[in-house]
Amino acid sequence: MLRYILFAFSGIVSFNSICTAQELRAVNRMAVSGAVIHLNEAPGAGVAWIKDKQFDKGTIEFDIKGKNVLQQSFVGFAFHGVNDSTYDAIYFRPFNFQVPEAGRRSHSVQYISLPSYDWQLLREKYPGKYENEIDSSTDPNKWFHVKIVVTDDEASAYVNGKRCLTVALLGTQKTGMVGYWVGNGSSGDWKNLKIY
Repeated sequence: MLRYILFAFSGIVSFNSICTAQELRAVNRMAVSGAVIHLNEAPGAGVAWIKDKQFDKGTIEFDIKGKNVLQQSFVGFAFHGVNDSTYDAIYFRPFNFQVPEAGRRSHSVQYISLPSYDWQLLREKYPGKYENEIDSSTDPNKWFHVKIVVTDDEASAYVNGKRCLTVALLGTQKTGMVGYWVGNGSSGDWKNLKIY
């Protein structure tokens, strides 16, 4: 049993080392890689794919930071990427975390499956099903911890240990690339990525 525990621990350390020394391929962004991954602000959505990483199901964890600026902070993570325009993503709108209006707070976390299911279509056809609010004590200008759990047909998101969204996956792809994602006009920062 001890041998198994040591082997498992060794594997986790090794994988985390790979995550901190990752090579990125940025799309519509400049990416700075190091202990903190940074994507700059630019028009349109952007993603920095992690080279040579494929993901089908499991858990993705990271710390993330956006900013409390209306319509200028969409930060998250993409998975099941087939190419630069076909992928699933879960992202956050920090500028909605602590607003008094319940309607805006309910747009704090969002699932999308591109190209067919962008946020506008999902909000119009399925209001409240693919987005939700998060714990309003989450500071929109500070780091917060995210865990995304993906199964064969579902994805759940947790912020600082509290589940905030569970959705049925809409994309037909079940495996693919993973990467750091930002929305239109947004920059973002990530650290401590773990995928298992």
